[in-house]
Order: sequence, then structure tokens, then C-alpha cells
Amino acid sequence: MTTPPEFTEIASGLQFPEGPVAMPDGSVVLVEMFAERITRVAPDGTTATVAEVPGGPNGLAVGPDGSLIVCNNGGAFAPVERNGELLPGPFDPARYRGGSVQRVDADGTVTTLYAECDGRPLRAPNDLVMDGFGGFYFTDHGTVDNRGARTADVTGIYYAACDGSAIREVVFPTSSPNGIGLSPDGTMLYYAETITGRVFQRQITEPGTVARTAALDPGALLAGLPGLQYLDSLAVDGEGWVCVATLLNGGITSISPDGAVVEFLATGDRITTNICFGGPDLDTAYITLSSSGRLVSTEWPRPGLQLAHQ
Repeated sequence: MTTPPEFTEIASGLQFPEGPVAMPDGSVVLVEMFAERITRVAPDGTTATVAEVPGGPNGLAVGPDGSLIVCNNGGAFAPVERNGELLPGPFDPARYRGGSVQRVDADGTVTTLYAECDGRPLRAPNDLVMDGFGGFYFTDHGTVDNRGARTADVTGIYYAACDGSAIREVVFPTSSPNGIGLSPDGTMLYYAETITGRVFQRQITEPGTVARTAALDPGALLAGLPGLQYLDSLAVDGEGWVCVATLLNGGITSISPDGAVVEFLATGDRITTNICFGGPDLDTAYITLSSSGRLVSTEWPRPGLQLAHQ
């Protein structure tokens, strides 16, 4: 599998990289889901372990005090190697630890902030976005037990305080919610559903509160992709385009704020899982190519969005 010439390969040999966060020093912190750790990738491509995170570290963000907040799917996906690719395989009850949201301090200490909401266990937290008001929204992708019961979780979107003091469900139901982000003005919440191939939008009325949307309201849908395309994590750029990592055809799908224009950038890895923006002008996109274990960068046509606390 080759990298298209417009991409610069920064690191390789990663064990299913996800959740990239561009840091002020030029490094990128990301998770290696199947190595069960958080890794810092220096600009020259060298890597260092930030923390060991048992289970399945997935989404990652910087908290208000500089700590890292990580969505841990609990090992909901078993690693499968096939034709030179490392892929997320079926749910294996033997390796599943239960989902959680955790805090990682500078010394590598990992503390669980949330493992349930209103008495219901979190199943497989996937991605998160900080709102700048002391909290964050996150998705619970859920698990699929296709070995015995043949059941799948019906999950939702949550809002939680960064200090571990409060959590509530703000959107329910959803189907395999994955990437999540906020509009530049912070008034719109976007989330992608993996299996449906759709990006939804919900109005934020105040921090941690999402307006109710009728089940048949077409305004809740920003865009739906044709054919068999699965969606993974996302980032919103500075002009409000929703840039969502797209599986199977492998690339980044960018959707205009009104949903009218959809652009696609192929990456050469069919399991392209995430994107973030960095560099002095936020015009560098860092993209995780997970099945081939690489972090690449490319110049982005629009400036990225400055994230809270970052």
C-alpha cells in the first residue's frame, strides 16, 4: 500500500493509530488502539509512550488543565490481521473490559472518570470534543455481539464534566455513533454514524444541552453518503466544513456547513480513521491511516479550527 504523493508520512509501524491531537511543540499525540497505549509522535517520526491504557483507547482530547481525556472502548474490537492490514475484528467477550472515559495525567497516571450514566454502563466510548465550558460531548459506539446472542447496542451521545463530577445523555437513540465535533461558533453539534454513513447535526441551546429534534425532522441530517461507505471520526475546520474519516473507500469526506457540497480526498488506506489540524496556521491536516499503521500529513485547503484547551 503506497502513500499518494501529496501526503508526507510522519510515522509508521503504529498499532492502529487513532485520536490524533496536534500539540504546540509540533508533535502529535495519538492512541494506538491495539497496543493499548497513548503515543507521542515527534516531528521527525520518533515515538514515545505517554501512558499505557488497557482496553481500547480510541478518541483523545486535551482537557482544561492540560491532562488528556480518552474514550476507551474497553477492547470492543478484536485485532485481525488480513492481507497485510490490521483491522478491527468482531467483539470478543474474553478481551472486553467495559467502556469508560478516562483522564491521563502528565506522569502517565490513568484515572477512570466515567463508566456509566444513570446506572447504565458505557459500552464503547469512541470520540469526544471539548466545549470550552468545563465539559465535553462524547459518542458511545456500542458493541456488536455476533458470536452468540447476535445483538447490537443502541447507544447515544453524552455530555460530561471534565472533572468527573457529572454526566448525562443528550441524544438518544443513535446507531453506531463515532466522530463528533462542534461548529466554529459552538452552537451546532455534529456526529457521524458509522454503519448508516450519515452525519447528523443538533442545535446546542446552552452548554451541555441539545435541542430536541423530532425523529422525522430532515434538518437533523447534514449529509448522507451514497453506496457502501462507513464513517469514523471527524474534525471541523475553521470555515465550518465537517471533515469525516471514511472507511472502505479510504479517505476524508468534507461536507460544507449547509450540507450542499461534498468533497473527497483519497488517502490510500481503506481504514482511514481520523483527522486533526495543526501547524502555526492550522493549515496542516494530520490523518491516521490505521490498517497500515501510519500517521501522515498534508496541506489542507482551509485553516483548521482552534480547539478548546489546545
